Amino acid sequence: RYGPSNNPITTIKDGIINYGKTKALRVDYAKGVDVVDKNWPESEIIPTDLSSEELEKMAEGVRLGKESDLIIAVMGESEREVGESRSRSDLNLPGKQRDYLMKLKETGKPIVLVLVNGRPLTVNWENKYLPAIVESWFLSNQSGNVLAEMLFGGYSPSGKLPISFPKSVGQVEMNFPTKPAAQAGQPGVGPNGWGNSRVVGFLYPFGYGLSYTDFSFSNLQLTKKQIRPTDSLTVTVDIENIGKRKGAEVVQLYIKDVLSSVTTYEMDLRGFEKIELNPGEKRTIRFTILPAHLELLDQHNNWTVEPGKFELFIGNSSVNLPLKDSFEVVN
Repeated sequence: RYGPSNNPITTIKDGIINYGKTKALRVDYAKGVDVVDKNWPESEIIPTDLSSEELEKMAEGVRLGKESDLIIAVMGESEREVGESRSRSDLNLPGKQRDYLMKLKETGKPIVLVLVNGRPLTVNWENKYLPAIVESWFLSNQSGNVLAEMLFGGYSPSGKLPISFPKSVGQVEMNFPTKPAAQAGQPGVGPNGWGNSRVVGFLYPFGYGLSYTDFSFSNLQLTKKQIRPTDSLTVTVDIENIGKRKGAEVVQLYIKDVLSSVTTYEMDLRGFEKIELNPGEKRTIRFTILPAHLELLDQHNNWTVEPGKFELFIGNSSVNLPLKDSFEVVN
């Protein structure tokens, strides 16, 4: 049961099986491996061989996978691995889950990985070799029904990541927003160029999320190119569904203070709007930039809007920002 109302729970397993019955789909289930192995968390730093029991469980999943058209692998963490005072030394899938995925991949069948987790995971292998990953986090009592409908095309996903996913635990902290050059790579040439010895960049950036359709952005317009520190500014942009499916997109607006008296973030999210569009439909989105969106905490600990140039970006994630313009604050 979930919560004080004692509402019934539909697990992901039950949701998929129940949805399959409504569509005359055969759904087979194999538990596979446990979330963590018996040697966890030590196994995160000292790998162990697969036990005979784990191999047997994997073999059952592989057998069913070979007989199927599609494999839905639900993996991740449980509440025992996530929470206060439950930090981990590694951000890969815990236990023997990746070993299991590797064996499932050998079946040659397409795999959809559904992640159930409470923190970013370094799913680099999964990102490279699996055709689809669904980030579900820890959902509530109807998560099984919601995920099943989405997985089988009942509606298009439209969620966006509220945090960034690193490629390695060694990159932590890897936050958004970030200070200039905080995530820069080491130079490969020059006086300090010793060659690249580490992986840099996000696995999945803040604001990222895919859909079953595609969208385009155009016609970015600003009502003013110069404003005073107390003025507001209106921004409009057109978004069009250029795909073949109905879907929703989150239009995101970011602002960068080009030159300031104190160090500011590379850019800040200052607006977002979710809009649902039919195929071929186009709509205009309107944002209002207020003085509070341009403020910084100066060296005297006062919130102030400094004169200067500000750059404005529009897109659907913190790294996919196809539209850009600028305006100036003047005294």
